[in-house]
Amino acid sequence: MTQPSRIAPQSLHSKIMNAEDAASLVHNGAAVGMSGFTGSGYPKAVPLALAARIEAEHSAGHPFRIKIWSGASTGPELDGALAKADGIDFRLPYNSDPIARQKINAGEMNYVDMHLSQVAPMAWQGFLGPLDTAIIEVSGITAEGDLIPSSSIGNNKTWLERADKIILEVNSWQSEMLDGMHDIYYGTALPPNRVPIPLIKPDDRIGQPHFKVDPSKIVAIVKTDAPDRNAPFSAPGDTAEAIADHILEFLMWEAKRAGLPPSLLPLQSGVGNVPNAVMAGLIKAPFEQMTAFTEVIQDGMLDMIEAGTLRVASATAFSLSPEKAEYFNTHARLFRDKLILRPQEISNHPELVRRLGCIAMNGLIEADIYGNVNSTHVMGSRIQNGIGGSGDFARNAYLSIFMTPSTAKNGAISAIVPMASHVDHINQDVQVIVTEHGLADVRGLDPKKKAALIIEKCAHPMYRDALREYFERAKKSSFGGHTPHDLREALSWHQRFIDTGSML
Repeated sequence: MTQPSRIAPQSLHSKIMNAEDAASLVHNGAAVGMSGFTGSGYPKAVPLALAARIEAEHSAGHPFRIKIWSGASTGPELDGALAKADGIDFRLPYNSDPIARQKINAGEMNYVDMHLSQVAPMAWQGFLGPLDTAIIEVSGITAEGDLIPSSSIGNNKTWLERADKIILEVNSWQSEMLDGMHDIYYGTALPPNRVPIPLIKPDDRIGQPHFKVDPSKIVAIVKTDAPDRNAPFSAPGDTAEAIADHILEFLMWEAKRAGLPPSLLPLQSGVGNVPNAVMAGLIKAPFEQMTAFTEVIQDGMLDMIEAGTLRVASATAFSLSPEKAEYFNTHARLFRDKLILRPQEISNHPELVRRLGCIAMNGLIEADIYGNVNSTHVMGSRIQNGIGGSGDFARNAYLSIFMTPSTAKNGAISAIVPMASHVDHINQDVQVIVTEHGLADVRGLDPKKKAALIIEKCAHPMYRDALREYFERAKKSSFGGHTPHDLREALSWHQRFIDTGSML
């Protein structure tokens, strides 16, 4: 259990209670701001107790569902447990839980998929309505009553400010060495009072290490000792290694072409085996003293720091495998001056991404031959997770790279299609597409040249001829000649998969 020293103010000890009592303070229909971002720093005890309470209410014939706002994805004790209890009426801005995903796609849960940088401003603008309760995990409370954040920041600052009442989980599993790694900026505002954010370099500190909180709003404190739940990463296979090799070769070429410094530009990367393969490759690449200005710190970034390749990483959360999370907790002191966690309205801020000149690397579900990217919906309608922060970075980055294996479902699905069945990133925001077969740098190309290059460089050989044939037919039959499409068959590949289980 949490040691008394984690909750320093004696005045708050009277608010310590068990998770069940804390859960009883949440009412049916409440909007609840939860901490958590990519499986890090989310509350773990109160949501489980709340799910049990909701199931009991349902068994008694009483309605009980809540609205959940978060930073991004959470963990099975939160989204999974509450979705299984049919306790979530509304969810934003991102979800990766499989039970919640099933309910969203079945029309049983309302879900708003949002650019992550826009969540806090929208909450302040009032479009989301009032926030009844904030349930926030912290790693401690200082003698002055400030909150020491845990392994994610996300939208916690906003939830603490906006909520009518606050429930805190103080998690002793989180390393005490996290104290000092955070930079909480309180200078954001809505127009006409908005001012420039005074951050010039990824390692600048512009805020304070702790959350400010009104102690009168704290209604419960729950002691926990529970790990974050992130999925393990498997070792990169041949496909991931090939994609990483193409990206690394391109970055070396681009650095020489554009006269970039040996440190390149600040890196942003999505999560997964391919990004970790890129990070592993960067350790051996001819770059040094690199920086990251990104959403999450993942396994490969810790490896780069230990190898001396990455000087500093700024993010809003950790997204570590269980093994790497345990390693970090044991060795957190080694990383204290090299990692900075910020609110996601800063880590994902479009103006900062543009000004710093980030190199953005993100995944996709499918891209069409003209470079439009679908990051969220399988076959155009079934949501997988959400856009997350990829849009914040893609539109504003110095380099916007999207990467994917060329096929899915053992070749039954092509990641390169005639027309994207759903578009999250318009072609103007997509500069580079990479698969294991090659890299298409489409900067400055007209649509038809983009199509020819993407088909040649990125499509799997078993689909390449069919894409070429579609493109030629479209050029002859299209209503317009700028971006040729044959609307009678543009989405036929998706319909064929739905009907037969294969796009072939």
